[in-house]
Amino acid sequence: MSTPQHPAPHAAAPVWQAAAGPSYASGSGYTSPIPVVRTHLGHALSSEWTKIRSVRSTMWTLGVFLLLVVGIGMLVGLIADANAADGGLGTDTALSLGFFGVLLGCMPIITLGVLTTASEYGTGMIRTTMVACPTRGRVLAAKGIVFFTVAFVVTLVSTGLVALFDVALFPEARQPSAGEWLKATLGVSLYIALLGLLSLAVGSVIRHSAGAITIMIGLLLAPLVIALFMFSASLEGLRQALFEYSIPSQLGVWYSAALTDSGPSGWDPLWIALGVTAVAFAGAFALLEKRDV
Repeated sequence: MSTPQHPAPHAAAPVWQAAAGPSYASGSGYTSPIPVVRTHLGHALSSEWTKIRSVRSTMWTLGVFLLLVVGIGMLVGLIADANAADGGLGTDTALSLGFFGVLLGCMPIITLGVLTTASEYGTGMIRTTMVACPTRGRVLAAKGIVFFTVAFVVTLVSTGLVALFDVALFPEARQPSAGEWLKATLGVSLYIALLGLLSLAVGSVIRHSAGAITIMIGLLLAPLVIALFMFSASLEGLRQALFEYSIPSQLGVWYSAALTDSGPSGWDPLWIALGVTAVAFAGAFALLEKRDV
């Protein structure tokens, strides 16, 4: 006896096909409900701003920077006020008293600049960063813009506070001109921010926090220390050049307190720092594109 033939039931459509709707079944392609947004520099800037304000190293280094610049700047002013016989500073203005705090404040800014790039290589997070933003040059540019802005604003606020405090302590001293105010606040803030930006580029090239910080501290102090121990007359030209172009001497230019009467003057230290930083960043960009992360 033959078995009766029953018509095969229609197979149920897969859930994913039913969810796709008629357009998917007709072969027109699947359209994601999530909008596709083309990334740009603004996204990288937002990411780097989140990083720099959320890590503890930023708070520590900027806290030490404020303590050194503001604390030492005001302390030096108070000591000078207590020891001033006639309540004045001779031919100098009270703005020059801020030099000592700013010189020491270079070190935490250098440290933060290096950590902005080199720390990601130490932790391996640079791989995640590059996956999120494969355009490597955009990542480095965003780091530089965010860091420069933070360093400049913090330095401008701190040097402005010190300048106002010290000038108020010496009402009988020679009052600074508008140009001297501009150099002791805006000029030195741009210079310090560029010094930190140079540190950021060195951190990207070296990819090692301790090594890059050591190099930058050496760049800050070594030329002046070496010049102090050059006693040979045959090395007088080199000794003078090291004095003139050392970072402490160039910082002194902003406060009319340079170590020598020759060498950079006016706004020259800013253009020197800008040129050196531009060369360092060009090298960092080139190496970033060639090397693996």
